[in-house]
This record gives sequence, C-alpha cells and structure tokens, in this order.
Amino acid sequence: MMGLIKKKTNNQKQPLGVMAYEHICRKIVTLEYTPGQVLDEKELMADLHMGRTPVREALLRLAGEGWAESQPNRGTIVPPITLQDTKAIFEAMRVLEVGIAKLVVTQNTSSMLSRMAEVNTKLKAASDSGDILGIVETNHDFHLCFARCSQNTYLIRALNEVRNQAKRLSYLSYANEIEPERSLQAHYASVVTEHDKIMRYLKERNEAKITETIIQHINTFQKRIMRYMAS
Repeated sequence: MMGLIKKKTNNQKQPLGVMAYEHICRKIVTLEYTPGQVLDEKELMADLHMGRTPVREALLRLAGEGWAESQPNRGTIVPPITLQDTKAIFEAMRVLEVGIAKLVVTQNTSSMLSRMAEVNTKLKAASDSGDILGIVETNHDFHLCFARCSQNTYLIRALNEVRNQAKRLSYLSYANEIEPERSLQAHYASVVTEHDKIMRYLKERNEAKITETIIQHINTFQKRIMRYMAS
C-alpha cells in the first residue's frame, strides 16, 4: 500500500474494489476498525454502500498485504497488535534503515533530497493543523524517499512493507499524549527536526551521523509505543 488517499484526474473514477480497499485501509490505520475486529462482509457492504464483489476484492487484497487475516470460525479479522509483532517491526525497521544509510552516501541524491524537503514541509503543515492521518502518510513518504536514495529496489520494497505495517503504531504515537513531560506538538516538532538532520547529513554524505539520527528516530518511536502499550 503506497498511500491511503489517491486522487484521480480528468474526472476518472477509481474501480469500486480500489475504493473499498482504501476505505478499509484508512479505517484500519486510524483504528476505527480495531485490532481483532471481524471484517464482516455484510457490514462492510452497508458501510461502503457497495456490493459484495468489490468488498471481497478489497478483503483479498488486504489479506495479501497483511492488513487482514483469515481465521477459522471467525472469518476475516483486523490483525491484532501484539508485543511480539511490534518488537519485530522495529527490529526490521532498524536493520533496513541503517543498511540503507550505508548505500545512500554513495549515490547522487540531489533530486530526492528536494522531494524529501517538500514532504517534510507537508508533514509540518499536517502537524500544525492536527491532521493525524496526514502526519502518518507524510512520515511514511519521507522514509520511503530516504529508501529510494539507495536506488535498491529490494530495500525500497522491504522498507515500504515494514513501514506500512507500522502505520497503526504511527497513528497511535501521533494521536495520543503518551509522555506527560512532552506535548504532542513538541513530539511533532522533534520528528520534523530529525528529518531535517537526516537530510543535512545525507547532503554531507555523513554515514555515521545519518545512522545515529536514524537510530535515535526509531528508538523514540519505539519507546513511545512501548510506553503506550504498558499504560
């Protein structure tokens, strides 16, 4: 899933299956469809005002991408958020982004740096307006741009998958006052600042500083989620 909200131009309409997929994805990421909730076909048809075929198409795609699970005697459910899976996501994220840092300093990243700056500006605008889903999506886009700097298709694909699975965790982190000692706005500002540092060190081709900032960035995210799950 490259992004939850996609627009068509020239008055073109998306296929119903795609619309259903994006609608369900959005509600999974924003936790409107809660972890472990059964995704009942009839309820989804009523919610989406669509027939059975596009809903089934969406559920099949969601299952293929890890956004839904089929369980005996229960049907299709929203995957639970478990401590084991959460730790695995952060381990994978850390390994991938540190590995990507080794490659990006060897590449010409000037055009992607411009794109990263644009995305970070959008992230700041989303945080200023309190658009939580917008923060989640632009943060994802920033890290995907960072992966693209490596020019390694496999790493880009792998990080996209891991970061997609982290979107519910991102929403939890950006939507909740988790740290009494630091406000959400202060947290948003620190994310933007750390992104700025990544771009600066990328421009300087400073692998050590990129790695240090990436690890700090991921560790902060993980600590917030662990704290939330323990509360």
